[in-house]
Amino acid sequence: MNFQNRFIELGAEFYQAKTPDPVTDPYLIDYSPSVGKLIDLPSEVGSDFLDHFSGNKPLEGAQPLAMAYSGHQFGSYNPRLGDGRGLLLGEVQSQNQEMWDIHLKGAGPTRFARGFDGRATLNSSIREHLASEALNGLGVPTTRSLAVIGIRELIYRQRPELAAILVRVADSHIRFGSFEFFHYNGQGKNVERLLEFSIQSYYPDIVEESDKYRIFFQRTVQRTAKLIAKWQAVGFIHGVMNTDNMCITGTTFDYGPYGFMDRFVPKYTSNHSDTHGRYAYSQQPEIGFWNLNKLAETLTPLIGAEILEELMKQYQPTFNQFYREEMSKKLGLSILDSEFSQLVQEMFQLLHNQQLDYTNFFRFLANYPAASSSDDDLNSWLSRYLELAQREGISYEDRKAQMDATNPKFILRTHLLQTALDKALKESDFSEISRLRVLLENPFQDQPKIFEEHELEHYAQDTPETSIGRQTSCSA
Repeated sequence: MNFQNRFIELGAEFYQAKTPDPVTDPYLIDYSPSVGKLIDLPSEVGSDFLDHFSGNKPLEGAQPLAMAYSGHQFGSYNPRLGDGRGLLLGEVQSQNQEMWDIHLKGAGPTRFARGFDGRATLNSSIREHLASEALNGLGVPTTRSLAVIGIRELIYRQRPELAAILVRVADSHIRFGSFEFFHYNGQGKNVERLLEFSIQSYYPDIVEESDKYRIFFQRTVQRTAKLIAKWQAVGFIHGVMNTDNMCITGTTFDYGPYGFMDRFVPKYTSNHSDTHGRYAYSQQPEIGFWNLNKLAETLTPLIGAEILEELMKQYQPTFNQFYREEMSKKLGLSILDSEFSQLVQEMFQLLHNQQLDYTNFFRFLANYPAASSSDDDLNSWLSRYLELAQREGISYEDRKAQMDATNPKFILRTHLLQTALDKALKESDFSEISRLRVLLENPFQDQPKIFEEHELEHYAQDTPETSIGRQTSCSA
């Protein structure tokens, strides 16, 4: 692997150099060949892979380190964060010249561990593995998961749990909280060094620009707005939008108690600990703005308060534009006038009032008028929708094809994930994890060569009543 390791050159204030703690008899839970391809790994892996990526055998060229950062958690600043259980092995340049971070989550305690064991549960590792691959399949920017590696070690949360290591691949691991760490410690020079590094690494096209700092922040605003617009469109709830979980490149980062919308409930939060609903689905766009403001505070001495304030004014219209475009694709409509806006507003009210399944509603809509409903309120809205669809001047078949390519048939529903977790944790059967990953790599189409028809219908059906609105804790 062609390691470049640019981040380590920033110096010891930015990290702790540390090798992963060795593990006993690592075993493979699941491996993603599509992620392996990004960094030129083969489609199948063996014992050498397990030794290298569990931390038992050093990877030639890797320089493992735990990154320093802080952040605002549920609105309050926490100075004592950092990679307590994660290690950036290094940065790899692929054969097509792309740069990727290779990161181990659960590789043992670092100086940022705050007294914890530095390990990750098998439960949480599987959850992040499947969620990152599911969002990628939906076309949402995200970190990727190369593999989950089981380790024969019990760790203690509320109860004894199996441990694992998640191998994460990402374009960046620099968080909003990375800048906050130096800002709140009075290290303005290191804020500037981190900013220079970020521009050189992720936006080399602006390195020579006189206002490159302004452009960097503007792009961060745009990418964050676009990311959250995509979350809202697919019905994804992150669950913990702390500033240390926001990446400067606008990728979905650090999966904890996430969820996907089943019945449409705007105030739904997937996080059991979020008793005030700070990170509920309907709050995510506003929290994105709040988090960007915290990043802006760290850059004020370098860019200027007035310029940053003007750039922040771009967030809401940028989000609105991206979200409007996403909804137009979901509805198969391209004329985005006042009638379109009214239709969308009424649609969300209908979804909420009727408690309709968010994902399956759009698949039903693509089949309308071939598919029908007996509900009067729904039929009234469908009639107005059909009027707007007909003025587009495209055939039913073309509209359906466009909508089916945008609206997934399959998402990572709570009960599907739970079935995979139960098999893994109770029976050491990891087959359902692999099946879900394969299914969700292309969630828009049936895969008859792998799944039989009755299985596909099982994976596509509404979430069962017993799993509706389920929440997860941060430690799960």
